[in-house]
Amino acid sequence: MKVYRFKELSQQDIHNICLRQLEDDGSIRDRVSEIVNQVKQHGDEALKSFSSQFDKVELKKLYLDEAELASIAAGIPAEVKTAIDVAYSNIKRFHEAQIHTEAPIETMPGVTCWRESRAIERVGLYIPGGTAVLPSTFLMLGIPATLADCKQIVVCSPPQQDGKTNSYLAYCAVLLGINRIYLAGGAQAVAAMAYGTATIPKVDKIFGPGNRYVTQAKQLIQGNTLTAIDMPAGPSEVLVLADETANPSYVASDLLAQAEHGIDSQAILVATSSDMIDRTLAEVQAQLAVLPRRDIAGKALENSYAVLVDDLAEGMAFSNQYGPEHLIIATTGYESMVPLIVNAGSVFLGNLTPESAGDYASGTNHTLPTSGYAKAYSGVSIDSFIKKITFQRIDKTGLNNIGNTVEVIAAAEGLQAHKNAITIRLNSENGY
Repeated sequence: MKVYRFKELSQQDIHNICLRQLEDDGSIRDRVSEIVNQVKQHGDEALKSFSSQFDKVELKKLYLDEAELASIAAGIPAEVKTAIDVAYSNIKRFHEAQIHTEAPIETMPGVTCWRESRAIERVGLYIPGGTAVLPSTFLMLGIPATLADCKQIVVCSPPQQDGKTNSYLAYCAVLLGINRIYLAGGAQAVAAMAYGTATIPKVDKIFGPGNRYVTQAKQLIQGNTLTAIDMPAGPSEVLVLADETANPSYVASDLLAQAEHGIDSQAILVATSSDMIDRTLAEVQAQLAVLPRRDIAGKALENSYAVLVDDLAEGMAFSNQYGPEHLIIATTGYESMVPLIVNAGSVFLGNLTPESAGDYASGTNHTLPTSGYAKAYSGVSIDSFIKKITFQRIDKTGLNNIGNTVEVIAAAEGLQAHKNAITIRLNSENGY
């Protein structure tokens, strides 16, 4: 990992190191466009062909039904089942608290306004299954989708070598009451949910993280279809802000936990002393050497770096410019840092709060904006699966109170029909 000194960086330097773009992004866009078009034109046949090409599996059908999922789920190890049950309970409890009804507001006598929530009817959940199978992502997406009461929940995940799915994902499906998993992965799964095929239903909004192919596909279909996406959630990232009270071994473990996601993940260390950076990087090498996914993590670290800052406030200024998906404040004085946080997907406070707790079981959602999109996007929540519809009701008193205001503004804008819609009612109700 390269080490930068914040004071020696120009604004252009900071902009450059905060970019997450890689050299082959252009070629990936072209390839994704080709994949999406193939699925759009050839549907199920394209999906089977891509499964053979990318997953090395010849599929006779593109889904697992309720009975098959129950059978596969029955093979889950007891210890994993218990852990998933605990995570499910915590995530559900956190998201249930987000459900509330807004009270009507009388903005002036006789004029009442309010909002009501409606679930998005058809949603698609993409559950990655490349170098790691992620039941945690299934829970993070499936729980708010079911709590929001979406009428149709379409789940896509790549097939395993046996043409099935992992027992962990199957158990999550049973737990969530989802009776079908479609065996499609990558950009082709996104395209299938966006356009629909003979087997996979078209949805109104697509959720889920993935690699750069998945991210490119989501962005492409959002521009070319009526299907929305949750956010541009690409390769995962973490920024750890540490001072002298941090534990180097803890910080190193957090950086590596992020790096092992994939070779295009990014782990950033921002520290107030060169000694902390040196000790942490030494710990990184020691811990990396014994990781089963050390080759993947090592590649990700080549795309990562450390930044030396004078103090935590300066470190937070850099963090806000970077806009991390995950932000860990590795200091005993984290309370004073909270008001300074402007851009972050999810924040982990103190030396005993690792990102992996939020990834799996604390309750917060781990589907978060990456690549700097934390400056404009929030992570997935109940709100992601619903629409807010506004209502208003005006009685005779309200019409008399608000009428002149609307007439004057409509006339000022030169929209006579708008003015007439008020004037006609006023004249009729008041006997003019």
